[in-house]
Amino acid sequence: MNQIDISPLALFKCLAQDTRLKTLLLLSEKGPLCVCDLTESLKLSQPKISRHLADLRACQLVTDERRGKWVYYHLNPALPHWVTSVLNTTLNNNSEYLGEALSQLCCATTCD
Repeated sequence: MNQIDISPLALFKCLAQDTRLKTLLLLSEKGPLCVCDLTESLKLSQPKISRHLADLRACQLVTDERRGKWVYYHLNPALPHWVTSVLNTTLNNNSEYLGEALSQLCCATTCD
């Protein structure tokens, strides 16, 4: 698979919003998640989560996959290594930033 071409400026513009950054970090940590997982974890409405996911898709940072009636989002497997490195470094050195969202995700029920 060919890597996407993303500049540092474009990446950091996409990461410059709390919900988008936390979404990417959750996807880095937990793998594919659906909108209902993210709404529970981030305590935001479905339209807000969907809007931010659309922004992340437009930046080519996430891709989606339909599983039955649910759409699951995951990090784009074509991300350059330096982008995944930035996400992993952020995740590994800022556990308090994502702590509450991760604990909410672990407690979330599956989508109905």
